[in-house]
Amino acid sequence: MFLRGLSTNTFRYTSILISHHSSSFPIAFSTLDSSQNSTNKNQFTTDDESRVLSQLADIFPISIHKPNTVNKQSEITAADDFLPPEDKLRGVFLQKLRGRAAIHRALNGVDVELNDDILAKVVNRGNICGESMVAFFDWAIEQPNMSRNIDAYHILLKALGRRKFFEHMMVVLKDMRCKGLNPNPDTFSIFMDSYLRAHLVSKATKFFLESEKYGLECNAETLNVALKCLSQRSHVGIACKLFDKMRDKVQHDCTAYNIIIGGWSKLGRVAEVEKFLKVMVDDGVEPDCVTYSYVIESFGRAGRVDDAVKIFTYLDEKDNELTPEVYNAMIFNFIANDDIDEALKYYKMMLSSRFEPNVDTYVRIISYFLKTRRVSDAIEMFDEMLGRGVTPSTGTVTQFIETLCSYGPPHAALMIYKNARKAGCKISITAYKLLLMRLSRFGKCGMLLSLWNEMQESGYDSDMKVYEYIINGLCNTGRLESANLVMEECIGKGLFPGRIICSKLKNKLMESNKVEMAYKLFLKLRSARVNENAQRYWRAKGWHF
Repeated sequence: MFLRGLSTNTFRYTSILISHHSSSFPIAFSTLDSSQNSTNKNQFTTDDESRVLSQLADIFPISIHKPNTVNKQSEITAADDFLPPEDKLRGVFLQKLRGRAAIHRALNGVDVELNDDILAKVVNRGNICGESMVAFFDWAIEQPNMSRNIDAYHILLKALGRRKFFEHMMVVLKDMRCKGLNPNPDTFSIFMDSYLRAHLVSKATKFFLESEKYGLECNAETLNVALKCLSQRSHVGIACKLFDKMRDKVQHDCTAYNIIIGGWSKLGRVAEVEKFLKVMVDDGVEPDCVTYSYVIESFGRAGRVDDAVKIFTYLDEKDNELTPEVYNAMIFNFIANDDIDEALKYYKMMLSSRFEPNVDTYVRIISYFLKTRRVSDAIEMFDEMLGRGVTPSTGTVTQFIETLCSYGPPHAALMIYKNARKAGCKISITAYKLLLMRLSRFGKCGMLLSLWNEMQESGYDSDMKVYEYIINGLCNTGRLESANLVMEECIGKGLFPGRIICSKLKNKLMESNKVEMAYKLFLKLRSARVNENAQRYWRAKGWHF
């Protein structure tokens, strides 16, 4: 073997490249031919080997090392440069260290300034076990920039519950109490919801009944949390049994009755709603506006809209009984039955009665308009919502933009975006990507670059998808030099766009007789592929980046 200094994998890779590009290596092959014709065919001189390796190094963007000169520590350090802070910390647990002291030493050696946000990313992403999560948290809670309150423990408990590490959740709960942090209703809600998400209903109810053993007071507040968790997961029957069981121990308030009625209303079980409403009245608890809104909504879900109208009329005849919740229930009922005209009628009645619609009112109406592709009505209602000072959430704005981007040109989605941004709404990175993708497809280059600039001003970094959308949009409008500059910026950040977009840009450059620019781009892409292969290698070793 003439390349005796190369490792087996490197030699194999080099041989394949030589076989594909034999015409590019006249010097190397002449050296090989002369060596094979020499008198000593089994001996390849050091000078010849050095010359061949030098020529290969000039051609290939790879680093050729002899086995005895490889520095594994430098390879690991180089790989760490690819990783975000949370993955550097999570990578410590790939070493299978034993003992708390060894783990803490390794974590201290990672050059990361820990905070609550990085803590959440470490425990919520990746694939580390419950024991490692608890070990990491024990180290993290002692770091200077970490908040040592109960909220930090809630981050860990939610992550453990999501992965069904219930034994470790109990360990963390015990540790909380040892450090003087008493569980609160939010802690109780995390445990209940984790059990119910795993379909462990009996364990959830048992945890509530034994809540005093874990430092939680069994009162009306914790009962309402338990009932709410059960109802939200459609276990309303179990919630009713728990309600009856705690009747002698806890004084039920109107909220507890409303939770049960709301749970049956969500399922459209009118008979159960009427039955429990009767129990509520017999117990001497006066129904409030929330109760009536649930009753009206249950009739609507069961298709009995006329009965819902009768209840609304009855409340309208009584003084001070109508509330925004009752109006919303009527609006939701008619929207659910595809009668938007009647829904808008009650919306106008709501305004004339000097009641202010809330965000749920507008979201239901706008979502219906978008679903039926009444785009102008949706934009008008969205502007009216902002004009009344009702600010939608980031997720709501993203939902509207996503629906508008699914059909037609991007102008309507851009109107929603601009009006929301002007009103001070936070725009998500998902919404920006949807708009960039749509603008790129329709070749709106000026809008595309302007939106990209606004995205960066909002504090979002461009990832590979964003660069692909920008390059695609510039290619579609013939701005190839700008597309080439964006591609170089993307590669300079360690990102490697997909082969389709790279081929598209190279073909466009060749068609425009920009051969030199295409060749330089080819060289940079070839070098970037080596970095991509390095990333794949370290991912195969267990690094998540």
